[in-house]
Amino acid sequence: MAKKYTIGVDYGTESGRAVLVSLDDGMEVADHVTPYRHGVIDQTLPESGVELGLDWALQHPQDYIEVLGNSIPAVLRESSVDASDVIGIGIDFTACTMLPIDEQGEPLSNNPSFKDNPHSWVKLWKHHAAQNEATKLNEIAEQRGEDFLPRYGGKISSEWMIAKIWQILNEAPEIYDKTDQFVEATDWVISKLTNNLVRNSCTAGYKAIWHKQESYPSKDFFKSLDPRLENLVESKLRGDVVSLGTNAGGLTTDMAKLTGLIEGTAVAVGNVDAHAAVPAMGVAEPGKLVMAMGTSICHMLLGKDEKQVEGMCGVVEDGIIPGFYGYEAGQSAVGDIFAWYVDEAVPDYVKKAADDEGVNVHQWLEEKATNFKPGETGLLALDWWNGNRSVLVDTDLSGLLVGMTLQTKPEEIYRSLLESTAFGTRQIVDAFHENGVEVNELYACGGLPQKNKLIMQIYADVTNRVIKIADSMQTPALGAAMFGAVAAGEDNGGYSSILDATRNMARIKDEVIKPIPENVAIYEKLYQEYSTLHTYFGRGENDVMKRLRALRTDYK
Repeated sequence: MAKKYTIGVDYGTESGRAVLVSLDDGMEVADHVTPYRHGVIDQTLPESGVELGLDWALQHPQDYIEVLGNSIPAVLRESSVDASDVIGIGIDFTACTMLPIDEQGEPLSNNPSFKDNPHSWVKLWKHHAAQNEATKLNEIAEQRGEDFLPRYGGKISSEWMIAKIWQILNEAPEIYDKTDQFVEATDWVISKLTNNLVRNSCTAGYKAIWHKQESYPSKDFFKSLDPRLENLVESKLRGDVVSLGTNAGGLTTDMAKLTGLIEGTAVAVGNVDAHAAVPAMGVAEPGKLVMAMGTSICHMLLGKDEKQVEGMCGVVEDGIIPGFYGYEAGQSAVGDIFAWYVDEAVPDYVKKAADDEGVNVHQWLEEKATNFKPGETGLLALDWWNGNRSVLVDTDLSGLLVGMTLQTKPEEIYRSLLESTAFGTRQIVDAFHENGVEVNELYACGGLPQKNKLIMQIYADVTNRVIKIADSMQTPALGAAMFGAVAAGEDNGGYSSILDATRNMARIKDEVIKPIPENVAIYEKLYQEYSTLHTYFGRGENDVMKRLRALRTDYK
């Protein structure tokens, strides 16, 4: 009997990747990356050149289809696997990445009448221009004593669905009126693959205030936000919300031609990139915090009960793995901070030295930064270069670096930025642990753990916890492929549940990163200083960051 395979497609911020995975052991047979042709659209719209405002981040929906047409045929060619032996497909996506669609399921940005209006385009997860709407939503929800608010750590983020929809209504009511449905990009891609639009429980729960027992907030709540939103759920958020691993339908004839797969191949409902990584690392019980580390970090935990934790992004029943409450928190910039420093602030002599040694700038800085002991740089940073997602939930906060002198070196700054993101994770770990959600060990996946050993040792030392690393370089895609196997079902060579798939397909490395006691002691002192700054600038004692931001906004 021929071996069977599934394909996972991981949609990131800059590119999409298809991975062909063996059902026997979860090993990746082939993978292929397709960079988005239009990238992140944050300055001007393609073609028209219409300028975007501060904190805008859009994408082109056609880029997502090109990933399917380029990367899936590529992994089939590279592997020489017969398409008939691929039994399922799953995808994962950044979230909340959302778009307005018309009655035919087409993005409004494809319509010549609307393509020059920025609100017709896909709003990427890191579109933060709906902060005013998020702030007002939180104020009204708190005044009304809405039950849903504590499930999201007390605040709904500007990154999420409702705030983005409300921004569209406020700034482009014509786009709102023409929208048949607002959908997550992950659900939209699935609708293109299957000609069946369904909403997945993960994005609905974490990003659109949906609850398995109570559904969405009441009509009265939406009316209290804006009378025009009273019927939002029944009209523009309508449709079934289904569990992860559900078969959304078979691959259409057109999509079979585009991808080279067999018509009718099982397609799992959409998922979130970070959440798909949890089963891919074999985590199927409480106490294990999974960090999906890349441009940002998503932190995921499983629990047996629904607890209230300040600043968490959400707790959703069956949101990550059926049978558990899935908790999410996060940092809105991590790898992006290091990239900013390398791209915008590193002196030319560092770039030349890296070139001379045949390494990239990140590698050069990491090697030099490794030579310093904790506290030796005399520097301390706040990791808010893209605002704070957890635990403060405030996109108006900004980065801070303290302790520089005329002797400060680039590698010292680089190390302090690495440390700042570890301190941010420690805030999240402490918030969970202190509210009865156990965090006993950490698991890490994504590009950073694979590329940067220093940062993982710093995280172990700062949190004083053991860290285990994903064996797969493509952990979210592996998880998506596992859900594709569940959608295919046991009778077709797949699996009956994600827990069954986890037993055979999940993979972590043998190496374990352990905290170094002497480093733990020093980082505890630095963390106390970080916490002081965190409170001072983040909880209203000094709102200088917001005042500076307001002055900057006046010029936009």
